[in-house]
Amino acid sequence: MYSRREFGKVALASVPFSLALAQGQMNSKVSGVRIGIQSYSFRSLPLDDAIKAMKDIGIGECELFSGHVEPRPQGGPGGGMGGNRPPQGAPPAGGPPAGGPPPGGGGRQMTPEMREAMRKRQEEVRQWRLTVSLDHFTNVRKKFDAAGIRLQAYNLSFNDNFTDEEIDRGFLMAKALGVKLITASSTLKAAKRVAPFADKHKIMVAMHNHDNLVDPNEFAKPESFAAALGMSKYFGVNLDIGHFIAAGYDPIAYIQENHARITNLHLKDRKKNHGANLPWGQGETPIKEVLQLLKRKKYNIPANIEYEYRGEDAVAEVRKCFQFIKDALA
Repeated sequence: MYSRREFGKVALASVPFSLALAQGQMNSKVSGVRIGIQSYSFRSLPLDDAIKAMKDIGIGECELFSGHVEPRPQGGPGGGMGGNRPPQGAPPAGGPPAGGPPPGGGGRQMTPEMREAMRKRQEEVRQWRLTVSLDHFTNVRKKFDAAGIRLQAYNLSFNDNFTDEEIDRGFLMAKALGVKLITASSTLKAAKRVAPFADKHKIMVAMHNHDNLVDPNEFAKPESFAAALGMSKYFGVNLDIGHFIAAGYDPIAYIQENHARITNLHLKDRKKNHGANLPWGQGETPIKEVLQLLKRKKYNIPANIEYEYRGEDAVAEVRKCFQFIKDALA
């Protein structure tokens, strides 16, 4: 097992934070707390525009959503394998990210035609993952470097449909991006298959939680995290505090007890008892208290904005979220 210090070295990206700042990257620390963003927050924007938005807002760390670098569905604006924009209303290419809602949402029933379209889409993306040049990911890294934004992690959500070859390829993508952390909205079943690949590549995989307490295969309960952490020393926790509170748990207590195995946080505001995503400050998630805990304890855990509530404009809403953080840590 890792010591706390060893875990921290592996969990964070390949370039030390202090060195990154010395090399001209943006510093989005607030009162000593590392603030980043899940690029899923800008899911309505192509990658280049998302990077520009991060830079304009002043966010210097990014957890990169796979849907920003994988092929978009056919037929939408800029569609095709090289397209940057998804069609209106379509889920991003990579499916729901760590923290993303399931395609369709709202309990809508899947028709046979929809299931077949999803199957074909999964196979299309699978073949792309297995054949795309790793230079594609190296070039993505260069875009972030040029903008002065540190790539913190790659969000690739291994699920039960992934093949072993596809899982292995995901780790090669992370290496090409220059990160040592993959975040994943995964399942316990998939995690068992991912564990030997994490051990092989020596890359951290942080499991992300939702609030589905019914399915024992889902990550929602502290017991689910504990089961995964026992599978590999390269497994960690990507704690979504909004989903955690919606599932009925206390994120502050969990962070205090498990901070040594938490790689990063997702910040969002939800109501308890599986309540909706809301503008920050309108829900019951203790965002301010969590941020103050990080500040007080000096935990080196990035707190990533994940914009999911309904707003008029993603860039404007993320800017509001960042200001909320600044006010909370003032």
